[in-house]
Amino acid sequence: MKMLRSSSGMTLIEIMIVLVILGGLMALLSGQFTGQLQKSKVSTTKIQFGELSKSIQQYQLDCGSLPSTSEGLQALVQGGGSCQNWGPTPYAKKNLLVDPWGNDIMYERNSSVSFTLLSYGADGEPGGDGLDADISSEDL
Repeated sequence: MKMLRSSSGMTLIEIMIVLVILGGLMALLSGQFTGQLQKSKVSTTKIQFGELSKSIQQYQLDCGSLPSTSEGLQALVQGGGSCQNWGPTPYAKKNLLVDPWGNDIMYERNSSVSFTLLSYGADGEPGGDGLDADISSEDL
């Protein structure tokens, strides 16, 4: 009489081969995912600039002028300074003042009616190329 052996599981080598294949796929896909994530941070920064611009314009309507460069974007989240008609609620949430890379968004008042918002991009340093390039509201 012949006995049949049951093979109900995988051997250790088969499991290791599957893990190596899955590891290779993960490495391949994570590189593409990281690139897309960085591109989405650039898009998010541009959206933030749009929201901040609306908040700055509302501040200008209520206060009669743009925040000064020295007051910066903090003028949108806390009262005081040169605005007598501030609020009563903040014009922007504090988390909107930080770009997706965790760096403060820069604000500069150019004249009585214009301003520039600036993010230094992924590297957090002035200049740069690609994802490290500066993002300016003047370029939008």
